[in-house]
Amino acid sequence: MNRYPRNMIGHGPNRPDADWPGGAKIAVQFVLNYEEGGENNVLHGDAASEAFLSDIPGAAMWPGQRHWNMESIYEYGARAGFWRVYRLFTEADIPLTIYGVATALARNPEQVEAMKDAGWEIASHGLKWVEHKDMPEAEERASILEAIRLHTEVVGTPPQGWYTGRCSENTVRLVAETGACDYISDSYDDDLPYWLEVGDRDQLIIPYTLEANDMRYATSPGWIEGEMFYTYLKDSFDMLYAEGEAGKPAMMSIGLHNRLIGRPGKIAGLKRFLEYIERFDGVWTPRRIDIARHWAAKHPHLRKERPSQMDRETFVARFGEVVEHSPWVAERAWALELGAAHDRPAGLANALARVLRTASDAERMGVLRAHPDLAGKLAAAKALTEDSSAEQASAGLDALTDAERARFTQLNDAYMDKHGFPFIIAVRDHDKPGILAAFERRLAQDTMAEFDEACRQVERIARLRLEQML
Repeated sequence: MNRYPRNMIGHGPNRPDADWPGGAKIAVQFVLNYEEGGENNVLHGDAASEAFLSDIPGAAMWPGQRHWNMESIYEYGARAGFWRVYRLFTEADIPLTIYGVATALARNPEQVEAMKDAGWEIASHGLKWVEHKDMPEAEERASILEAIRLHTEVVGTPPQGWYTGRCSENTVRLVAETGACDYISDSYDDDLPYWLEVGDRDQLIIPYTLEANDMRYATSPGWIEGEMFYTYLKDSFDMLYAEGEAGKPAMMSIGLHNRLIGRPGKIAGLKRFLEYIERFDGVWTPRRIDIARHWAAKHPHLRKERPSQMDRETFVARFGEVVEHSPWVAERAWALELGAAHDRPAGLANALARVLRTASDAERMGVLRAHPDLAGKLAAAKALTEDSSAEQASAGLDALTDAERARFTQLNDAYMDKHGFPFIIAVRDHDKPGILAAFERRLAQDTMAEFDEACRQVERIARLRLEQML
């Protein structure tokens, strides 16, 4: 099958009501990444020093050498930055989720003790804070299992959440296959959690953020002062809070790093933000595991039929009559590049429409002539397809007076004589008077224009049928 693996639709235009606890209008979730002691370093057996997310402009990896300045910046995060962040959040009584690199946690036991005493969640941030994009699959799988083992040894409990960050295309699948984590956050694709089907496992994904994130103190474009970070967080919060007031509560993730936000001039902006959101009612500030538990309880996953994953025989059997008596349309649609977007009515209708729009005029004429007359002989003989019968009944065409029936017969005959195919209209969009008015208007059109109009109506009928089927 020609299938597109990315999901470009997600929850779609009408995202679900998150139903946050207490009727909260927004969930604001803070993550503190703990990477100090797990970064690239020849002392850790790595080939070069670290170069990512520091205050050193234009930092580069030094092969085979220790980078003393880089090391000291990471050490600041552990020695001073962490404790400044710790004081801020414990005084505000807001719990954090820690993304903890397992080797970093092992080298920072006093900080781990403080995290546990504060009731913070310690999720896994992988074994080492290194790049995974070129890591062989077997090596990454082994690294994930070792991260879980070491995390459990150091923390005393296994991680319930996972975020690698510098991940590969295999990371989410490999973590899901372990079955070890309630959620995975290696994604930035939504404002709400969602379920991902990985083989037989239904894996919860809680998307993270790279924009409401202090990492932008170390990247360009980014923040250069605490006020800029505060302004961005405030604007994000205000927009999402307004959406929550309108009945569509969402989630705001905020990413932090000890060595960045832990600096006095940077944390001042974060402090102002915490003071700002205290003024609002309906703000939930959970740990990430709390969101995972809430979502699993309120929005459990239900597997549904997915047209993009059907084999050809099943697909045609299911959708072969969506375009009246023309299963070849479904056969060709199945051969297109289908993906998650085509598992919904609009997407699958578009796939069928693409086939119709690229078919020959003779093929399209065959589709038109496969349709029955409106309120005609087949309807009287109750010989319509189930879909056509229900559609005509929806507009009252199954209960015509003798005069109405005579008028429809007259119009059908005149239309067929002039254009050479039956009058086709998406009756669910109209009532009886509207259908008659359209009939009379379109009877007067030239045949080429009417051919195009009839084809558009076939597409519309298919769209309405799929809305009911899916």
